[in-house]
Amino acid sequence: MQQTKALYNLRRDYMLKLLIYEDKDILRESLCLMLNGMEDVEVVASFANCNTVEQDISQFKPDVVLMDIDMPGKNGIYGVEKIKENDAEINVIMHTVFDDDDKIFRSLEAGADGYLLKTTTPDKLCEAIKDVTLGCAPVSPGVAKKVLQAFHQRPRQEFDLSAREKQILQLLVDGLTYKRIASECFISMDTVRTHLKNIYTKLQVCGGKEAIAKALKYRIVKDN
Repeated sequence: MQQTKALYNLRRDYMLKLLIYEDKDILRESLCLMLNGMEDVEVVASFANCNTVEQDISQFKPDVVLMDIDMPGKNGIYGVEKIKENDAEINVIMHTVFDDDDKIFRSLEAGADGYLLKTTTPDKLCEAIKDVTLGCAPVSPGVAKKVLQAFHQRPRQEFDLSAREKQILQLLVDGLTYKRIASECFISMDTVRTHLKNIYTKLQVCGGKEAIAKALKYRIVKDN
């Protein structure tokens, strides 16, 4: 999978494989049509539930899964758990109407790499599908704030992060892409990557998703 992702970064002709789980027929068909129109993206299959999720990922080997939560039979939280158990490198973005704490936390605990509400615009959804393969953690506005507020009573820890590192970590938690972080901080993409590498080392995590989880758990960044 790491080799596949490297090829995606280097070769324009590589098609990112997307799998969709959505029980509403009209929405599922619309998502397939819209997302198949993205450059370098192919919707390899779509399903109305997660009843055969393990067989699905084995057969279609997706890079990204767009996952509804409330579906008949096996729901999306079950789906992301099974996907991560079988292949932790597959990126899963929850795509749901639910913004309540329980659904958000259960999805993140199951291993979701992003959490987008169905009110997300098509442009933002398309951007998120590509960004998640590059280590970003796309989250709808308000969702990150809910998570931060839920951990409000936890003791704040600093982990020896510099002011700039905390600023960049805050922007990562807010769901900004590397490009937008660079623009916000008036620095280059390479500098953003260097700061993130240092942040991951100090937090003793392997990537963006774990860094966000730790930032929220220990209140490293401030509540919005």
